[in-house]
Amino acid sequence: MHKKISKMKDPYVFDFIGFQKDMLEREFEDLLVHNVTKMLLELGQGFAFLGHQYHIVVGGEDFYIDLLFYNVKLHCYFVIELKTGEFQPEYAGKLNFYLSAVDSQMRGEGDAPTIGLILCKGKNDVIAEYSLRDMTKPMGVSAYQLTQELPEALRGTLPSGKDFESLHD
Repeated sequence: MHKKISKMKDPYVFDFIGFQKDMLEREFEDLLVHNVTKMLLELGQGFAFLGHQYHIVVGGEDFYIDLLFYNVKLHCYFVIELKTGEFQPEYAGKLNFYLSAVDSQMRGEGDAPTIGLILCKGKNDVIAEYSLRDMTKPMGVSAYQLTQELPEALRGTLPSGKDFESLHD
């Protein structure tokens, strides 16, 4: 039976991570893990962090889930696949594979089906909709936003971090 997710947050705002041009997915993931408390607050209530690059074995081969959570309110695992570029349709197949593996290997009696989320720099809503339309597992695609450097025109016009620090001295 197909359970649709009514609405996922979009976008997620990770303003606690400084934007770096050409940031690699692993660097982005490491920054999120380093700031896991802030990430949990952005995800919402009930999330417990289980790990990053979470190792699973399927068919004798090793696979690594970018971020794995358990939601105590929904009673289900929550898989996040991170992408530093724009959403691509093939990402949905990979996430569907991870959801099947977690459901098969980890989901216990009383747990709801695992939910998946592809977090990417941006997405075309029509392509994302077509990619997920006939999937039977609960999953979604959301964009994320990172703090970027101030535009050149604003530099020097706003107080710096050091200016704020000096107020507390």
